[in-house]
Amino acid sequence: MMSMVEFESALKYFDENGDGKISPLELKNRVAILGGEFRYEDAEMAIAAWDSDGDGFLSLNDFVELMEESGKEEMLNDLKEAFEMYIDVEELSEFITPKSLKRMLGKLGESKSINECELMIKHFDLNGDGLLSFQEFVIMMGLEDTTG
Repeated sequence: MMSMVEFESALKYFDENGDGKISPLELKNRVAILGGEFRYEDAEMAIAAWDSDGDGFLSLNDFVELMEESGKEEMLNDLKEAFEMYIDVEELSEFITPKSLKRMLGKLGESKSINECELMIKHFDLNGDGLLSFQEFVIMMGLEDTTG
């Protein structure tokens, strides 16, 4: 996770005129410099989606929220890839089964019995079906609060 100083430094990179906010034009220009194609209308829509006070600019707080959300989305994509390594492809399942967990742990050099794998799954199996869904996997990995 980035520190506030790093967020401020990144905001300054986008903030061409030094007013402490990112305008649609500044966003478009900086994305272009970074090698991306970004129409002005796309920049306006991106800023509108994250502009908390409706002034048409991204403040530091808006920018931090955007960056943190982007980081969370990237982590979820990475988790999805990891989850897919554990699912039971033989049964065309979208769940981690005790059998698929045993298989993957074996590939990782960790030998577990089916019973041990059932117990591991049971600990995070929120609906009691004996399987781990992606949502349960995300919670197991500590990326989502189970109270909300």
